[in-house]
Amino acid sequence: MPGKISEILDSAAAIAKGMSVTFGEMMSPTVTEDYPDTPPKFQERYRGRHILRRDENGLEKCVACFLCSVACPADCIYIEAADNTELVRISGSERYARVYNIDYSRCIFCGYCVEACPTDAITHGHGFELAAYDTSTLICRKEQLLEASPAKS
Repeated sequence: MPGKISEILDSAAAIAKGMSVTFGEMMSPTVTEDYPDTPPKFQERYRGRHILRRDENGLEKCVACFLCSVACPADCIYIEAADNTELVRISGSERYARVYNIDYSRCIFCGYCVEACPTDAITHGHGFELAAYDTSTLICRKEQLLEASPAKS
């Protein structure tokens, strides 16, 4: 019988401790974010939607070396290379990525593509709204990933 009393007292102490935590949280102010009215604040290291960068002249930094595609464990990057010509200059190198697609239905945002790029052409942005009803809309093409050209002054 004495063992039962100690079990009951232990259970009552555990319930009292749990209720004290619950009542303490009920009295503290709630913390809510006014999304989408106020955009969320991200840490600098946040890995969001990718961005294909340009150099200071407005040319694409990607030289179609395929290192990002090879480094990707999810195999979500597809690249087709083409050569620059004398008349049409897309990048500062001999080649450029004619096709550059990232399949966000497969991407795990590991950052290996960013680490592998020798020209810092690809980086993670802060875009996070990637939800879609159809997986075919999750394939982002080069035109969607490229950052805007710098304004000439």
